[in-house]
Amino acid sequence: MIAKKTYCPQFKAKAALDLIKEEKSVGELAAQYEVHYTLLHKWRRELLEGIPRIFEDPRKKGRDDRDALIRELYSQVGRLTMQLEWLEKKCGRTAPKI
Repeated sequence: MIAKKTYCPQFKAKAALDLIKEEKSVGELAAQYEVHYTLLHKWRRELLEGIPRIFEDPRKKGRDDRDALIRELYSQVGRLTMQLEWLEKKCGRTAPKI
């Protein structure tokens, strides 16, 4: 059984950048880096898709996560409040208001 070869991120980035530069053909780069040309295309695609994340503001991501959590918690509070009111109505009891 042949073990699958893995490549470090630095190697992938260098190969993908060389492909983007278009100074050599895909075949030449595949021979230079000793990888299949489809891997080079995959790494280039991953690089191009990942570039926007480099420029994202990390503070904004935390803010978005916090806002999503707050929305989810408010939703749960609303659901639980409705369930409590329904149970109180069915049981004929009223819970003390806090």
